[in-house]
Amino acid sequence: MSIDVSRRAAVATVTLQRPEKRNALTLSMLRDMCSVLESIAEDDAIRVVVLDGAGQSFCVGADVTEFIGHDANSARRVWIAVGHRVTAALAAMPQPTVARIHGHAIGGGLELALACDFRVATLDAVLGLPEVGIGTLPGWGGTARLAAAVGPVRAKEMVLLSQTVSGSDAQLAGLVTSAASAADLDAAVDTIVERLASQPAVAVQLAKKVMSAATAASYQLETFESLAGALSVSTEDLHEGVAAFRDKRTPHFKGR
Repeated sequence: MSIDVSRRAAVATVTLQRPEKRNALTLSMLRDMCSVLESIAEDDAIRVVVLDGAGQSFCVGADVTEFIGHDANSARRVWIAVGHRVTAALAAMPQPTVARIHGHAIGGGLELALACDFRVATLDAVLGLPEVGIGTLPGWGGTARLAAAVGPVRAKEMVLLSQTVSGSDAQLAGLVTSAASAADLDAAVDTIVERLASQPAVAVQLAKKVMSAATAASYQLETFESLAGALSVSTEDLHEGVAAFRDKRTPHFKGR
């Protein structure tokens, strides 16, 4: 299975298991994630959930090779819809969630992290939503969640200019809860996890639900993102952007 789940007392760790591809997300992984999160959400013995990525990176986002294989209709009905189910499920988890970010958290990877309640990153981690740079856009709720985290001005700068930030800068911007050296990452995560696990579970879950409800309306983006994503799939610029990404060259966009 591409998603691993481990338990330590009342803490469940969900790990993306595709390290050879820096945990690039496929539809199969997204569907596995939905099943895993549903099971954890129903387990009263689990009080905190940690989201992690195996290997050198948290997650570099969508598997570009698989994404580019979708036409406009399947991008709208399948790819974007399934990704939204995952980020929505993460955001709706009754238990508080903590993203353990190392290496890269890019595109859909950052969208997964943004759907978590807490984000802890290494100082040198690389975070961003650079999809515009290859001719598409964030498709799994990242636009609204990023703006909620860092404000609309900074979010537009990151998305429209395809800018990435380091873990240390992400902490200053409010994008991550805390940043630590690679050697201290586990300790920084454990500090939050242990405090959450020691809190009264019912009060924590109710407080999370109330706070989430206050901002939920701005995250109802699936309709808009599915239409925009479907439109971008049909453009020549997207295919040029993906080809340039694969070839490690500068893309030559034509605006069509």
